[in-house]
Amino acid sequence: MKYVFAFVFSITFHILWSQTTEHKLYDPTANAENDLNTCIKKAQQENKHVLVQIGGNWCKWCIEFNRFCKADSQIDSLLKADFIVYHLNYSKENKNEKILESFGFPQRFGFPVFIVLDEKGNKIHTQNSSYLEEKESYSKSKVMEFLKQWNRKSLSAETYLNKK
Repeated sequence: MKYVFAFVFSITFHILWSQTTEHKLYDPTANAENDLNTCIKKAQQENKHVLVQIGGNWCKWCIEFNRFCKADSQIDSLLKADFIVYHLNYSKENKNEKILESFGFPQRFGFPVFIVLDEKGNKIHTQNSSYLEEKESYSKSKVMEFLKQWNRKSLSAETYLNKK
């Protein structure tokens, strides 16, 4: 009996410990301005755009979007190929108001909300996530369309101009 108790205690402790120490998607203590500058530099080096996902660990739709994207190999590949992804915190601990003001107050759309920055850090698009939703998650076709429409290739004149 004492072995059963020890086993149950061990499992319970492990579950509780892992829940309190798990990695959170958003970091309220992060210096978002510095982090974004780092992402922009990396985007320049890798010839990508920056996808800023604004939300918080309190937001089930924010967490679901991250899970949804990682669970689908096509979407995950598109993200890795075309974007540097940054999770910008919005919570009672840190609303990042100055940055959100510079982005034109995207929180008006709810959370998550996405900002696409070019490789120079210029905002080129704000995406309301509700247009990407489907039932209790997200639509694969809508998310893929969004990512494809806002990558560097889709915004390059070379993609559309006739080449001789």
